Amino acid sequence: MESTAITDDVHANGNGVVNGEEKAAQDPTEMSGSDESGSEDESEEDEDDEGDEEPSLKYERIAGALPDLFKKDSASALCISKSSLALGTHGGFVHILDIAGNRKKSYKPHMASVIDICMDETAEFVATASIDGQVVIQSPGESYAFDLKRPMRSIALEPNFAKRTSRAFVCGGLAGNLLLYEKGWLGHKETVLHLGEGPIWQVRWRGRLIAWANDLGVKIYDTVSQARITFIDRPADSPRADLFKCTLHWQDDSTLLIAWADHIKVARVRARPRTNTTAASANLPPLLAEITLVLKLDCMIAGLVPHPPSSPADASPPCYLILAYTPPDTSFLDEMTEDRSKQARKVAERPELRIISPAGAELAADAISLTDFQHWGCNDYVLAQVGGEDEGRCYVVLSPRDIIVAKRRDRRDHITWLVERKRYEEALAEVEKLEADGHSDSDDAVSAVEIGQRYIQHLVNDGEFVNAARLTPKVCGHDAKRWEKWIFLFQQQKQLQAIIPYVPTESPRLDHLVYEMILAHFLSHDRQTLLQTVKEWPKDIYDISAVIVAVLAELDRTYSPSSSTSDSVILMECLAELYIANRQPGKALTYFLRLRRPNVFDLIRENNLFTDVQDQALLLVEFDHELMEKRQKDGQPVTKSEAIMLLVDHIHSIPVGRVVQQLQNRPYFLFLYLDALMDKEPHMVSPFADIQVKLYAEFATPRLIDFLRASNDYNLEHAYNVCDEQALVPEMVFLLGRMGNNKQALTLIIERLGDVHRAIDFAKEQNDDDLWEDLLKYSETRPTFIRGLLENVGAEISPLRLIRRIKNGLEIPGLKEALIKILQDFHLQISLLEGCQTILNGDSSDFARKLHKDQTAGFFLTAKTICPICSRSLQETPQQLVILFLCRHVVHAACTSGGDQLPEQPDPVLRGAGMADTLGRGLNGKIAFEAQVRAKLDHGCPVCHKETEGLRTF
Repeated sequence: MESTAITDDVHANGNGVVNGEEKAAQDPTEMSGSDESGSEDESEEDEDDEGDEEPSLKYERIAGALPDLFKKDSASALCISKSSLALGTHGGFVHILDIAGNRKKSYKPHMASVIDICMDETAEFVATASIDGQVVIQSPGESYAFDLKRPMRSIALEPNFAKRTSRAFVCGGLAGNLLLYEKGWLGHKETVLHLGEGPIWQVRWRGRLIAWANDLGVKIYDTVSQARITFIDRPADSPRADLFKCTLHWQDDSTLLIAWADHIKVARVRARPRTNTTAASANLPPLLAEITLVLKLDCMIAGLVPHPPSSPADASPPCYLILAYTPPDTSFLDEMTEDRSKQARKVAERPELRIISPAGAELAADAISLTDFQHWGCNDYVLAQVGGEDEGRCYVVLSPRDIIVAKRRDRRDHITWLVERKRYEEALAEVEKLEADGHSDSDDAVSAVEIGQRYIQHLVNDGEFVNAARLTPKVCGHDAKRWEKWIFLFQQQKQLQAIIPYVPTESPRLDHLVYEMILAHFLSHDRQTLLQTVKEWPKDIYDISAVIVAVLAELDRTYSPSSSTSDSVILMECLAELYIANRQPGKALTYFLRLRRPNVFDLIRENNLFTDVQDQALLLVEFDHELMEKRQKDGQPVTKSEAIMLLVDHIHSIPVGRVVQQLQNRPYFLFLYLDALMDKEPHMVSPFADIQVKLYAEFATPRLIDFLRASNDYNLEHAYNVCDEQALVPEMVFLLGRMGNNKQALTLIIERLGDVHRAIDFAKEQNDDDLWEDLLKYSETRPTFIRGLLENVGAEISPLRLIRRIKNGLEIPGLKEALIKILQDFHLQISLLEGCQTILNGDSSDFARKLHKDQTAGFFLTAKTICPICSRSLQETPQQLVILFLCRHVVHAACTSGGDQLPEQPDPVLRGAGMADTLGRGLNGKIAFEAQVRAKLDHGCPVCHKETEGLRTF
């Protein structure tokens, strides 16, 4: 192999040279993590709240084949590329595994501990460096091994190693030489990039730049210009380089992260600015490096990787993730001690993963539970990153006996953390946001439902039942079983009223026992809400019959007929609603009537409840009467009683006798009913005529006389007694007249009414001469009656009959006028009679003349004229005798009764020739012949005779 030593000093920008090399410009500010935390008091307060601070990462121990491997060996080096994990052990083995810990292959390239391991981008080539002095590069198709005779500490493959033919790599170890190997025609060529400054502790290659660390510091080499471009020294007070390893990590092609002991430095490589070329600057490399950040922490750093923001849209600079190791003591500062207790190795602290901001603030710190952590030192740990800048990025922490994966905590992890700390409300809010963003997953370990149920249980345990109930719709959703579970829990806690407002009645529909339990709760504690619930809830979600039984039992327990409390009213309203819902409107009718609900009549008609109302007639009429009184007070027009009309219109369903029996104790309502029934169906009230007499006498006296005249079904004596009790004289007079006791009736008129006109009218109606005689006798001593009779006398009684009864000396006021009126009436009657006689005579004369004219007038006769008796032609033969009666009927003489005895008529031809008897030609002959015809005919005109006897002629 060829060996080339590069010993030229590289001068950067004149900042100073250490051992002939450039010292990079440093940020003058060194920031300490402990300073950022503030005072000690504040630190103590922060520690008190540490348990409530959410970690930034979540951790998972890699299992698979690793537990079996760690039983036989311990890990010493780790490298990750793509999804493959290369693990080196102290036994010299290399294990290739996937990220889940499943072993792909294993081989043993070394006889001692594998100190460093790396893979190319394709994960095909695995390079290892061991303290056995060998460097081995292994792939499925190629294998290289180099024995460098001295323990090796680090190795790095060139970028795109699998695609490059040079197969270059760089390595270093305790020999202090940094060697570059490149494959040529004759094998690998060796080039010494650096030597003479102590062991090479770590080397890393990215792009065109190679960075390595030795006892003095960190150097960066440019493979393009083949020159070292910078030197970054270690702090003056740093511990020994071999006690706490150096970590180099290329964040990108130009940014190098350096962690050594308790310091972090960030070096950025950039192109050297173009200036006028001088002798001093002619040999300067094209790149230069500057320190952009220096941080001093309160711990030793076992690993360092960048920790970019979780959101790609976040433009803030990346933070840094460090694997922090806190030494158990500071004995490394006092190594020259003879104290055995100080020389003994102390138990190590638990390592921590910390997130440090570019400003030096500690954003998060998580102590990691690694197996046997108390036995390991800072150099035993490895921190590596998996993936790029996307969401799949995670970190792997290696200890000799354990491997742990650290991942970013996503929103689901945040939710889980909130749930673990019983911050359920915040957890639910986060779940809702997650679902709103379309990231909901039914397979989540902690779902919205599970969180909600835990939250509800937590609130119930704390006694916050209202808040717990408010969550149930969101948590239970459409799960009926879950709803029922929580409802029964609230019932057991005697807090059912808290969850009732949220109980669903649709989507989902719960078991009917749940709804019945709620209604029973309302029945015991809140009856007004019970009524509202019965009205609003669907009727098919609970057993209506069971609820009716419960409400009836409660009503029987609380109801008092003497007083109607608000509770009993509400219970009756509930029963009415329940019966309607249960399709039992007939039973609901009773409660509607007792509650005085205006929709009673509509309910009866719509549901044809006429049969059910037959026992509720009194309640129905009373309720309707109250409505009418209310309308009257409000100034509304009052019509006929709707209840009475309903009872009357449906007598076939509501028997009259049953209604009368119920209204017996309410006479006025009974009167209204019978009166309306009489107008519609008079024959139906016949059995109750005696009751009607009494009712008319009490409530409609003016109409009693009309009823007495119209009806024949009442008992006259009973009716008379009723009228006598009420002193209804006109009705008594009428009844006495019907009973035939006209004299007593007339006596009542005269003695109790003193109404001569009524007495005269009564006498006229009866048309009884004895009654007139009694009236005249009674009037002999009463001038007013005499005058009244004189003024109203007519055809029924002669005035002379009355005048002759007037006693001499009896003073009758108005007698003269009465007599004058009588005379005038008689004169008027005479004039009327004379006028009527004159009219009668004139009409008789006119009708007589008309009759004579009609009888003596000629009669038109044709050959077609037929006899109304025999229906033959009247002129069959010229000799046939035809008789014309004054009634204008023409018949054959033979068709009359006795007409066959009449003499025959002479032949008209002979009579025209003068050969027949000439006596018949004169008037006397005609008269004589007519007399013969009259004598021979028995009944005159046969047609009129048959009509008189009722016979039909054809």
